[in-house]
Amino acid sequence: MVWLHVVTVLVVAQYMGFGILVGWARGRYEVHAPAVTGHPMFERIYRVHMNSLEQMVALLPAMYLSAQFWSPLWSAAAGVAYIVGRLIYLQSYAKDPKTRTLGFVMGFFPIVGLLGAALVGAVLAA
Repeated sequence: MVWLHVVTVLVVAQYMGFGILVGWARGRYEVHAPAVTGHPMFERIYRVHMNSLEQMVALLPAMYLSAQFWSPLWSAAAGVAYIVGRLIYLQSYAKDPKTRTLGFVMGFFPIVGLLGAALVGAVLAA
């Protein structure tokens, strides 16, 4: 379970880092709170941050639920894949939002796999 905890900290730290990027972009592109629109580059970074929150809400419980029935190490590995996917998502979305698919898929499929593993594990344990 230690690796699951480490990955959880990294996922939350990544999300916080994306939040710092949003703050930086607010200053650089002069998009003052509470506005969430303005300069296109700010909007891209903001969307990466918000999309990461949307995904993280599903990832974290899925990691812990799957780890109850299967190897916590494999659940943590799926979390690492998510982290890498989010980094690719950030880089591609900032360059051109049309190129975000690989990063999105690399972050989304681990969540689907973890949820599937949790469901199968729960059904088998019933």
